[in-house]
Amino acid sequence: MSALTLARPALLALLLAASAAAADTKVACAPDRAAFTLPDGSTRDIAVEVVDTPDSRARGLMFRESLAPEHGMLFIYEAPSEVAFWMRNTLIPLDMLFIDPAGRVAHVAANAVPHDETPVPGAHPGDPAPERLMVLEIGGGEAARLGLGEGAILSHPRLPQDIAALPCE
Repeated sequence: MSALTLARPALLALLLAASAAAADTKVACAPDRAAFTLPDGSTRDIAVEVVDTPDSRARGLMFRESLAPEHGMLFIYEAPSEVAFWMRNTLIPLDMLFIDPAGRVAHVAANAVPHDETPVPGAHPGDPAPERLMVLEIGGGEAARLGLGEGAILSHPRLPQDIAALPCE
């Protein structure tokens, strides 16, 4: 068993405690922005293009030749779903942030390889099948550069505000 596997329960407890403390906080939100709060309390703001229909989600960032820093595509599902992505016809490497219904980043797949048709799952290998409400795709390496990892919390008006870890104002 790895140290990471052993540390997960402690990390989860810490994140839940931080989320509970932040529950009284509300964040200014906009449909075209992904407002993230990191576990240390710092914030990151990503300009997003929302895709929320089956056709727009299927196309995603295919055939795009570039993606500006701090810009991305926010995939929104009608209900929490088990999701996996692939990179067919995607020309640039991407980081994928898999987000649960409360807005918590539950998994990050970093630097997905262009044109790779291997499914990129929304969870660590061996974890139970998770349900994700949103997935944010940003340029490869952006998640690490911005400090966006598991435990970061998204505030967005399309999250169910009654269960959002950090609801909108």
